[in-house]
Amino acid sequence: MIAPLLSILLVLLPAPAPAAPTWDGPLSTRGRYIVDAHGDRFKLKSVNWHGASGTFDGTGHHAGEDSGRIPLGLDRAPLDEIVAGLRDVGANSVRLPFSSEMVHDQQPVTDAAVAANPELRGLTPLAVYDQVVAALTGAGLAVILNNHTNTTRWCCGVDGNERWNTSQSTSDWEETWLTMVRRYRDNRRVVGADLYNEVRRSVWDDPNWGLGDDHDWYAASQHLGDRILREANPDLLIIVEGINWTGVPVDGFAHERPTLKPVRTLSHTLAVSGQLVYSAHFYGYTGPNHSGATGAGETTDPRYHDLTRTQLFDVLYRDAFYVSAETGRHFTAPVWISEFGVGGNEPAGSAERAWFGNFVDYLIQADADFAYWPAVGWAEKRASNGWALLYWDRSGARSSVASDWRASDWSRLIAAPGLAGPVPTPVRWSMLSPDHGDFNASRPVTGDWDVGARKAACPDGQRLIGLSHTGNRGLCTDTGGGIAWTSFAVVTDERYVTADWAPGYTKLQCPAGGRLIGYAVRGAAVSSALCAAGTAGAAAGRTVWFDRGDNRPAGEPGGDFAYGRYKGQCAGDEYAAGIAYTGRFGSARTPDALYCRG
Repeated sequence: MIAPLLSILLVLLPAPAPAAPTWDGPLSTRGRYIVDAHGDRFKLKSVNWHGASGTFDGTGHHAGEDSGRIPLGLDRAPLDEIVAGLRDVGANSVRLPFSSEMVHDQQPVTDAAVAANPELRGLTPLAVYDQVVAALTGAGLAVILNNHTNTTRWCCGVDGNERWNTSQSTSDWEETWLTMVRRYRDNRRVVGADLYNEVRRSVWDDPNWGLGDDHDWYAASQHLGDRILREANPDLLIIVEGINWTGVPVDGFAHERPTLKPVRTLSHTLAVSGQLVYSAHFYGYTGPNHSGATGAGETTDPRYHDLTRTQLFDVLYRDAFYVSAETGRHFTAPVWISEFGVGGNEPAGSAERAWFGNFVDYLIQADADFAYWPAVGWAEKRASNGWALLYWDRSGARSSVASDWRASDWSRLIAAPGLAGPVPTPVRWSMLSPDHGDFNASRPVTGDWDVGARKAACPDGQRLIGLSHTGNRGLCTDTGGGIAWTSFAVVTDERYVTADWAPGYTKLQCPAGGRLIGYAVRGAAVSSALCAAGTAGAAAGRTVWFDRGDNRPAGEPGGDFAYGRYKGQCAGDEYAAGIAYTGRFGSARTPDALYCRG
């Protein structure tokens, strides 16, 4: 019995003080990994410190803990003590939710809300948030800003906070974000912008991924991400959560939790490469087709905790983790599980306990970035709401996860081995999708270089290597080495054609030494080619036809960038120097061939 007793004592004893942080911001990404300013792996071992977006004043789960419009617990414990507690449980980063309303709320917090922190009396919620950010980053923790809700109220249901623009305009949402990013721009340990929480159906409407309307989460997050990087802070991680729910949760009606499934066929390409992170949420009581409700809104679909271990792992991969597991694709990026959690009061043998153990196993197996929900709770509510990792009572006494069944799972997750140290710089692959408007991923390419056309340009350092016959999609890469250029040319005719590499077709060819970095379309038709000036070799080229089928290198590097469409692609050691199309009867002047040179 000595070994089991020793294990119990080790769990119950306070953890030794964590080592001083050795990382430097800003953070960026290399393939599926997040790295620090030195290119070393920075695995997000995060917790959610909620409250500034609103707390729940109803009954049941997470009920009765009123934060007073600021991060929870400042009425009970000094700010530095709470921050120390977050480090004690092993966190190196904090997801810090806020509401858009909080940013503009001029009403000072109540004295009761900051009873343990009298220096915060009389401050607005945003000013308190400032102090929390400063304390967290001063202790070496990375902070990810998270716009959780439009209004300061508990999330998540049909509550006026279903989308980024349900209770506010998209413009107001963007301007609020720019305000927050600029506010913390000089703090290198404020590392990320988690754009919005759990985008989901309202009473009448679903969000979508790529339809081009005002419910298009893909377009909204792409646009805001670019604005943040171009106008406010080019070094910030842009975190995009998948769609949390669509459809009516009634048996017989279509409904699902899409999560990150749409990313496979339509991924983001931001104006600064290496800054995109995708995220997803998983709780045992919800499911791939289950809303998580009990009673109204409950369906007969299985919840995650109803799935076998094998079924759960298959669903997790299909709905989220393929994004990080499948390398060398246009969608490859880190996946951060920015919310997961379980109640510490779940009985032995329960489905929730089994699910949590299996989910932790998967996180360890995938070497995944994660953020537990929530970090902080009230001790007197623990019997009915035992989800937090840390608790404070009214006297300021602290207790923690170490005293319940979750301790062993949490400890092994925090201590799990994974990739560490320098991360090699991978080949980048990026999708261009001017489906509904301009798609300019290049910062130097400015101006309306083809008036009235929808324009697409590759990220800086990348070149165009693939096009689809229909659908207007493009594929960019830096394989073989990135390119540098100082000027570009817009080609609308055949003046630079040096050989008839597509007889009978109109050819838009780059000037000598130039490489394709973009294109423009009108409807489905090619309008112009965008070429970077340079000194590329002028070796004899080859024509890659794709008007009657795919014509791509073996293994389809970069992945399927135009699902269900014919695609053409130059080899990895080539560059595209021209596009050919025809306007003859029956043709829509869509791309038919690429001119590839080595």
